[in-house]
Amino acid sequence: MVNDNERSVNEVIKVWKYTLGSFNDEKTERYDNIICILRTGILLTYLLTNVFIVAGVIRHWNSIKSVSIDTEYIKK
Repeated sequence: MVNDNERSVNEVIKVWKYTLGSFNDEKTERYDNIICILRTGILLTYLLTNVFIVAGVIRHWNSIKSVSIDTEYIKK
């Protein structure tokens, strides 16, 4: 007997697999879990890369000091 928690987890995993790409081909059915893990890894690396890019943009937001120092140096 499968309890409700296991059924819910299995349903979430099934939805996640279909979200990453349809798995209807019976020929590659045994590779479905591996494909899901690889696609999840690729998605997480994209997400992590975007977080670093956004963090860099936010960190340097309105940092005018370096530009004004260069401009003052050129004027002298």
